[in-house]
Amino acid sequence: MNNKILVATHKDAPMPTDPVYLPVLVGADFNQVDSRNYQPDNQGDNISAQNPNFNELTALYWAWKNLKQVDAVGLVHYRRLFSTGHQRSLEKVLSTAQVEKLLAKAPVVVPKRRHYVVETISSHYVHSHYKEPLIMTREVIAEQTPQYLSAFDQVMKRRSAHMFNMFIMKTSYFNDYCEWLFGTLFQVQARIDISSYSAQEARVFGYLSEILLDVWLTTNQVSYVECNWIQLGDRQLVKKAIGFLKRKFASDVGQDVTHY
Repeated sequence: MNNKILVATHKDAPMPTDPVYLPVLVGADFNQVDSRNYQPDNQGDNISAQNPNFNELTALYWAWKNLKQVDAVGLVHYRRLFSTGHQRSLEKVLSTAQVEKLLAKAPVVVPKRRHYVVETISSHYVHSHYKEPLIMTREVIAEQTPQYLSAFDQVMKRRSAHMFNMFIMKTSYFNDYCEWLFGTLFQVQARIDISSYSAQEARVFGYLSEILLDVWLTTNQVSYVECNWIQLGDRQLVKKAIGFLKRKFASDVGQDVTHY
């Protein structure tokens, strides 16, 4: 099988050496990193210039439009990758053989669910980000692809999800997912104003896509297998927890959404 797992990065970073991995420099339109060792996301049909709003999805879009003759496409990050174990090392990420073994079980590989004990997916999103894009996403789905609306509402009520914009998909599934995902996100983009958002909140379409994966899986009843993932470097768990609590209890970011 000819499989490729995109490793999205915005900077020069250590990369897996297995040939199944394809490092992609995101935001290459304005990123000054030497791209000789990376595939720039600004070649061919691309949305590289929109990287501040789409994050690693600019790598995904590039692959969807330009990566040919592959049997499966995956997306990971330079610091967060699939692994069969828990040791946080580049030497322990999935190999070509392990990827093929997983894809023999199901056409889609996703990270193990992230659990939110005291939050639903909806409440976690709106306590972390502005609520308007999430509300608009539901409106777009209801209007453009209503067959996805029931799954969207179901996912919003759950307390776990396959997060991080990480997956591996056989090509036919990958193409179907990207067509629906970008079709939805571009419609949301056309209907909201993010000009006043901070740089962090302006990454809104990357945040939305994290929760849309399960919507797509649920609607299409796609069979999948979960895989462990590891995060390299300092995870800053305490800092992240404090930041979340501040957003939840001391700011108006998100506020409450009552659709679900």
